[in-house]
Amino acid sequence: MGALSHLRVLDLSRVLAGPWAGQILADLGAEVIKIERPGNGDDTRAWGPPFLKDPRGENTSEAAYYLSANRNKQSVTIDFTRPEGQKLVRELAAKSDIVIENFKVGGLKSYGLDYASLQAENPRLIYCSITGFGQTGPYAKRAGYDFMIQGLGGLMSLTGRPEGDEGAGPVKVGVALTDILTGLYSTSAILAALAHRDQGGVGQHIDMALLDVQVACLANQAMNYLTTGMPPRRLGNAHPNIVPYQDFPTADGDFILTVGNDSQFRKFAEVAGQPHWADDLRFATNKQRVAHRAELIPLIRQATVFKTTAEWVAALEQAGVPCGPINDVAQVFNDPQVQARRLRIDLPHALGGTVPQVASPIRLSGTPVEYRHAPPLLGEHTSEVLTKLLGLSNEAVIALREAGVL
Repeated sequence: MGALSHLRVLDLSRVLAGPWAGQILADLGAEVIKIERPGNGDDTRAWGPPFLKDPRGENTSEAAYYLSANRNKQSVTIDFTRPEGQKLVRELAAKSDIVIENFKVGGLKSYGLDYASLQAENPRLIYCSITGFGQTGPYAKRAGYDFMIQGLGGLMSLTGRPEGDEGAGPVKVGVALTDILTGLYSTSAILAALAHRDQGGVGQHIDMALLDVQVACLANQAMNYLTTGMPPRRLGNAHPNIVPYQDFPTADGDFILTVGNDSQFRKFAEVAGQPHWADDLRFATNKQRVAHRAELIPLIRQATVFKTTAEWVAALEQAGVPCGPINDVAQVFNDPQVQARRLRIDLPHALGGTVPQVASPIRLSGTPVEYRHAPPLLGEHTSEVLTKLLGLSNEAVIALREAGVL
């Protein structure tokens, strides 16, 4: 039994931030019921190619994007723009512990599915709303998407080659990181609300915003500005506060060197055949290395090109200096550590035979993550949930389906 196997989640969200939170809760054992539009479902079902292949190598209807965030859930199709559908969702919410939704501010109120309406019937309900800009403020009514929030929230001003370099300019992160982080923060907030409910017996509303999360995750770069009044600038792969902490060329590619303290720098200098660097007053301490970055980095680049990436990694690991290669995704999944940790799993799938998945990084000794079933087909569990949970007859389900409600 998973740690959250006593909980039921009604997931009204779609795309990534909300579904990511729902999948984390599902991996931890919660029963997660994903409500989708009849006919189309979650937008990401169609966000391909690539699509999952069937055993004959042909595309199925399941996009890889959708498959990344919906494991261990049950799919129920309900058109809640119609009164009959609204009634079904309200009944499901009355039997749930948590609701996750990512509609525009006020978007569910007209359907009677907002927090106030559902909380009146279920005071223990924890209701997590995820929007671009939150429930308040001048931007509250705006739609918000990961890419634009990365720009508006300052991340892209820090990501990309520095001014003056070839190809300089802002660059977004290669995955929808703001969505992912919002899903993670939402999960933490939900668990906090559950802990509070265990003490006080009542639920609460959680107001999560992509922009809030993005600004919060500027972390040390935000503090670099707040303590100096100077906005940080793009440094490419370099670190604003630590030197050397970036990529360097090798005889056959590039590698990452992450020197975190002065002792590690001395060890690196010895491996590089330049032990005098550690005694040079310009480079002896991190503070001085940051100040003399423009002098030190070219010296290191001149040294690193004479060994291959593998040679550098082997020598520096033996010396206790953190470093690593720059892998593509195929190399990641072929890495022996990734394989030893079983970060790729395969689950049975009705269309594909099996579907690959990225394993949860959460490792609990007493209540481990369980991979109960693959991301569901659209409406795969509609009849099962409505008959078993709400007590509808098979005839009632058929009638609702024929009427276009399911």
